Amino acid sequence: MSERVVVITGASSGIGAALAERLGRGGAAVVLVARRKDALQAVAGRCGERALAIAGDMTDRSEVQRVMDEAISRLGRIDVLVNNAGRGISRPPSQLTDDDIDEMMRINVKAALYGIQAVLPHFKARGTGHIINVSSLLGRMPFAPYRSAYNGAKHFLNALTSNLRDELRESHPGIHVSLVSPGVVRTDFWRHSLHGGPDTRDLPFSQSAEEVAPVIAELIESPRPDIYTRAGARERVTKYFGEVGEDP
Repeated sequence: MSERVVVITGASSGIGAALAERLGRGGAAVVLVARRKDALQAVAGRCGERALAIAGDMTDRSEVQRVMDEAISRLGRIDVLVNNAGRGISRPPSQLTDDDIDEMMRINVKAALYGIQAVLPHFKARGTGHIINVSSLLGRMPFAPYRSAYNGAKHFLNALTSNLRDELRESHPGIHVSLVSPGVVRTDFWRHSLHGGPDTRDLPFSQSAEEVAPVIAELIESPRPDIYTRAGARERVTKYFGEVGEDP
């Protein structure tokens, strides 16, 4: 891990901050990206001497390019990009507005896409790299109606991840593309959700960000296409799809 340069978006709190701290303690150079400069710098202070905080809006394509260019200029290269920036919503399908849908796509899909497209030329030139997209268990089974547009955006991100992996498999086999699907995580995610929502710290079967971080850290060490962060999640998804739909 000590030889890697890892860019983490959404790194000012939650999973992103926990991952940055864990990787930093392991000696990695971590580039922390989010809009809140003060919060970023506070996290960077806990990530060791090789931490670099770059404030930027990942929903702005030009800002994303600036972040990647600065990371490469300051640290020489990027080895791993963790697309972790995201936002939830609390609104059922019957009440969704155009703005609701646009906001979910902008933060949960476009931010990841911009990061992918900005870092890919660098990875292709080096013949190696690792893109990790942080999705959600709701991107596998959309069982929470009040998260409707978020569920849809994460399904889109899942498809994008899979298609990118297929696109690169033959031409650039040294570039890994991974999807991570956490379940409920005890962070301030609920506090920043559009239209509010339940406090995730009160929901059952939750994990802390500090429990999710080592799963992603291990994925960086041993790249795989698709992982869950909690034991039993794969079985839940299989059971869910076994109970929906019928053959003709």
